Amino acid sequence: MKPDTKFLNYIMKQKNWWLPFMVIFVISIVGILFIAYQTYEEAPPIPHYVDEKGEEIITQEQILRGQEVFHRYALMEYGSMFGDGALRGPDFTAQALNERAKSMFRFYQESLKENGSRSEFESEGILRKVQKEIKENTYDENNNQVNISFAQVAAIRDLEGFYQEMFLNPDFHEAFKPTGYISDPTEIKDLSAFFFWGSWVCSVERPGEKYSYTHNWPYDEFAGNVATPSTLIWSIVGLLGLVLGLGIVLYYYGQFEQLSEEYYAKGASEMVTEEKLQQYKPTPTQRATFKFFYVAVILFLIQVLAGVLTVHDFVGFTKFFGWDIQEVLPVTISRSWHVQLSLFWISACWVGISFFILPLLAKSEPKGQLFLINLLFGIFFVMVGGSFVGIFMGPMGMLGDYSRWLGHQGWEFVELGRLYQYFLLAIFALWAIIVYRGVKNTLRPGMPWGLPNWLVYSIVCILLLLLSGFVARPETNFVIADFWRWMVVHMWVEAFFEVFTTIIVGYMMVMMGLVNRQAVVKVVYIAALLFLGSGLLGISHNFYWNAKPVGTLALGSVFSTLQVVPLILLTLEAWRMQRMPYLLSTKQKERHRSSLFAMPGVFLFIIGVTFWNFFGAGVFGLIINLPIANYYEHGTYLTVNHGHAALMGVYGNLSIAAILFALRFLLKPEAWNTQLVKTAFWSINIGLLLMVTLDLFPAGIHQLVAVMEEGYWFARSQEFIQSVPFQAMTWLRIVGGAVFCIGGLFPLTWFVLKSAKHLKPAYEMEKIDHHLEEVEEEIETV
Repeated sequence: MKPDTKFLNYIMKQKNWWLPFMVIFVISIVGILFIAYQTYEEAPPIPHYVDEKGEEIITQEQILRGQEVFHRYALMEYGSMFGDGALRGPDFTAQALNERAKSMFRFYQESLKENGSRSEFESEGILRKVQKEIKENTYDENNNQVNISFAQVAAIRDLEGFYQEMFLNPDFHEAFKPTGYISDPTEIKDLSAFFFWGSWVCSVERPGEKYSYTHNWPYDEFAGNVATPSTLIWSIVGLLGLVLGLGIVLYYYGQFEQLSEEYYAKGASEMVTEEKLQQYKPTPTQRATFKFFYVAVILFLIQVLAGVLTVHDFVGFTKFFGWDIQEVLPVTISRSWHVQLSLFWISACWVGISFFILPLLAKSEPKGQLFLINLLFGIFFVMVGGSFVGIFMGPMGMLGDYSRWLGHQGWEFVELGRLYQYFLLAIFALWAIIVYRGVKNTLRPGMPWGLPNWLVYSIVCILLLLLSGFVARPETNFVIADFWRWMVVHMWVEAFFEVFTTIIVGYMMVMMGLVNRQAVVKVVYIAALLFLGSGLLGISHNFYWNAKPVGTLALGSVFSTLQVVPLILLTLEAWRMQRMPYLLSTKQKERHRSSLFAMPGVFLFIIGVTFWNFFGAGVFGLIINLPIANYYEHGTYLTVNHGHAALMGVYGNLSIAAILFALRFLLKPEAWNTQLVKTAFWSINIGLLLMVTLDLFPAGIHQLVAVMEEGYWFARSQEFIQSVPFQAMTWLRIVGGAVFCIGGLFPLTWFVLKSAKHLKPAYEMEKIDHHLEEVEEEIETV
């Protein structure tokens, strides 16, 4: 049967690319605006709580003060709200809901006991009454008040006592360590009010509906929270959409199979060989990028060590030689470093590699380019140093009212103080300017789809999305503020970072002489269509349980499951690309040219990117993204499993590939250590795989079972975290961690730091213009 080539012929012509791109872009933007509108219009109120006598028990101002305390002490790095945050401690919304239900149950039991009446049937009746009261929405929009019963007033008082015990009593079963981390009883009282509000949002029925603002999340049968029909129905629809979408995309992708490896290789330059690298002369700006990689690998080391400290806190192994690290570095700080530094070192690599390739794309360097690159590095250095110190000083109470600006903002993934966030904005703006200046003379009128254009587009979008992080203020409703946080985090990670990853991998493949630029441009275009088409609206899977209406749940169920489609396609492309070195080396032998490919180690890390893109981001993401699965899984170790496998597996491998790619050109040949690079690759990736298989995934499954059997509150309690099975699996992480660090991280760090002594000298552009022309003839201007 003759294959249908209409689509193939259509997509091969760049003049036809605008229509599919604009359709997907417009649909995505309209969808995001819809979610934003619903976020503001349907957000749960922050009311005053008034008892049956009309007395104010909790005020709106008290809740907002409690929200500020939550952020000031970085408690999102210990526990979570609405399932978003860290997993060392409880989910405070789930914990408060369960404690509230138990307290109300005790209140009515005591009332019956006083009347001398108590039976099994009466206890069942009490439970139904408690559940009914918890679900009943008595909110009055006119005066912004909620009327609550005396039983709920008693629950509020008990909740205040519970959190006083948590932060002040070291022997309490849910004690926060170190004791006295928050020592002001008034602050704890305000914090308790904030947690009570969170539990109210999770339990009270949304006006006009039979489920809570959070679709009855978290699961707590005792409090009356069970999965809704919508959660199951939209899961089925999402799965159906995945099967249909994958079938359609793979059908059309099958037409591209007509494009053999020869198509991708046709017109590609000769592979990068040892001889070429020996002859290569770096420019001043290329040599200046080394400091980005130097700092990046140091930050990588510190980030991993901060993670080791965080895990030690999980197992209670914090005392060394009579000195308790926990007293000096609480888990809120070590985890903040672990999360924030991961973004910093990866960003440093991406900025460095984008600067490094600029001279390979243009025949000259703009005047002042070296100064701008050094200026950006200076700002980056100040931002990293300042935020590192501030993240420690803020939660420790050393900065007072300036903590939000110079210390810790209290948001996971956006830990750095607001002042340093402005520094980051300046860095990204300068990044975009430098890249644009570097590729300006390669941009051709009427050719908007070239690789240099894509590079500029992705960086500008990363910059624009950071602006979302400046919208929320300390007094902003937590639900609304969290929307803007995810507008930064999700859009970066699951949309534009993925496009940027494809672009950088494409650049490196072209420069290594493995593929031609036209083929890479097509791959980038298809990837951009699919990532933006699924990734932008896929943001809604972060809002399943964050007090959004059912429309957001529907969008998330469909588009978040579709996010696996581009990852599968990239995996298929990777299978094709991994054969390219062998194919091209054979051809070069036939042409009596050198066939010794000089970058096998770099290529290994690129293959690692594609493996974890499919396995970590795709498979581990898919199993937790359907609403019915996420309802029970959200905020468990399965989320941590997905996060580690995707972040380190994809962006970590890409960043290391970028470091090594640049070093291969910058280092004197005799300083390169092929065996160390290969050993580092296998150690890092096998170590990560062992951490996943021995701890994160099985611990996540164990925790999921606990959620379904006992309730979400229990699976996040200290009773569960300190249980033998969970602790045993946490200790097993040391196996993968040891392989990761000893065989990979430590040697890689030593190699990069040692490389500072073996860099090639820089050559001024005017002295090597003829050299660049020769290189560009072979590599091609991308």
